[in-house]
Amino acid sequence: MAESEARRYLHPAHPLVTGNRWELLHDGLEAFPSMLRAIRSARYRVRLETYIFADDAVGQAFARELVAAAARGVKVEVLYDWLGSWLTRRSFFRELRAAGVDARAFNPLALLGGVRRLLCRDHRKLLAVDGEVAFVGGVNIGAQWAPRGLGAGWRDDVLRIEGPAAARLERRFCATWRLEWKTRLKLWVRRRGSASGGWPGGVGLCVLSSRRAIHAAYLRAIRAATRSVLIAAAYFVPDRAVVRALEEAATRGVEVVLVLSGTSDHPWIQYASRALYGRLFRSGVRIYEWPHGVLHAKTAVVDGTWGTVGSFNLEGASRRLNHELNVVFADPEAGRQLEQALRADCARCRAIDPVSWNRRPRWRRLLERLACAVGRIL
Repeated sequence: MAESEARRYLHPAHPLVTGNRWELLHDGLEAFPSMLRAIRSARYRVRLETYIFADDAVGQAFARELVAAAARGVKVEVLYDWLGSWLTRRSFFRELRAAGVDARAFNPLALLGGVRRLLCRDHRKLLAVDGEVAFVGGVNIGAQWAPRGLGAGWRDDVLRIEGPAAARLERRFCATWRLEWKTRLKLWVRRRGSASGGWPGGVGLCVLSSRRAIHAAYLRAIRAATRSVLIAAAYFVPDRAVVRALEEAATRGVEVVLVLSGTSDHPWIQYASRALYGRLFRSGVRIYEWPHGVLHAKTAVVDGTWGTVGSFNLEGASRRLNHELNVVFADPEAGRQLEQALRADCARCRAIDPVSWNRRPRWRRLLERLACAVGRIL
C-alpha cells in the first residue's frame, strides 16, 4: 500500500513523526521487564506518568529501580494520579522523595476545587527515558498486570517506542507537569539523530494527547475502513457518533469485531456495554468477550493499516474528563502485526451468539439499559 493511500486513515491535523522503531508488548509479563531495563539503562532522566502506582511487589520493583537511577545522578520524575493511587500509602511516596525521586500527585483533593475538578484525572500511562525510548499503553504500575500466580493476570497492550516519537511523548509529560504546578521546565532532548533520519526503524507515529483528537482519530479510521475494524476495549460505552460509524461500516460489508471484557473491575460499565450488543448485532458487528480475567487493553486496528494503542477508553470519562495519551500509526507492516495480535486474542475469546443473547433474562436487560443511560449522562 502506498504511503499516500495509508494516510487517508489519518486525520489531516494529526502529523506523523517518521523514523521510529516499535515493539508491541503484551501484559505486564512482557511490559514490566522491558520498562525496568529501560530505567536501569537511563543516563540522564526518567519520567514516569501513571494513573495507578501501587505499593505492591510490582510497585516496589519499580521503586527500587527509580531510586537506584536517582542515586547514580539520573533526574527522576514521577507523576501519579491522586485518586487512582489513593490506596497506596502516602509514606511510599515520601520514601521515594527522600531517596531523590521527585514524585508528585496529580490533582490532589481540594475542598474548593469542585466536583468536575475532582473527576478530572490523569489517566495516562507513560514511561520516557532519555528522550530516546518510551512506553505507552494501558498498563499501570501494579500487580493486577503481573502474571497469574504473581498477580491478577490482566490482559493489556503496551508499545515500546524508540525514535523521535519518544521525545514527543516526553514533551507530553512535561506539558502535564507544567500544567499541574504552573512552573516552567526546560526539556533537554539528547538525540542520536534528527527527527527525519538517523534513528532506527522507519515507522511513522502520531502522538495524541487531546481527548478530542483521539476520538476524532477513531472516527476517521472507522469511516475510512474498507475491509476490517478490530477493537479491543476495556470499557466500551461509546458515544452515538462511534456507534453509528461502527454500524455503517458493518452495513457496507466491513468486518467489524469488538473484543470486550467478560469480567470487569467495573461491573456497572460492563452492564452499560452490554446494553449496546443487540443494536450492534443487528448491523452485523461481531462481539467477543475475553474470559481469562480482566481485559484492560485500549487497542484498535483498521484494514491492517491504521492502528492505535494507549490509555483512551471508548467511554464518557475518557471523552470528557481525563488526560489521555494514545499513539496512532498508518503503516501496513505495523498494522499487520497488530491485527495478528488482536485476531489471536479473538481465538482465545468467547464469541457472543446473537440468538442466545436475545434470550437473556428481562431483569438483566433492564439493568443494562439503566447502566447505559447513567453512563451516557456521566
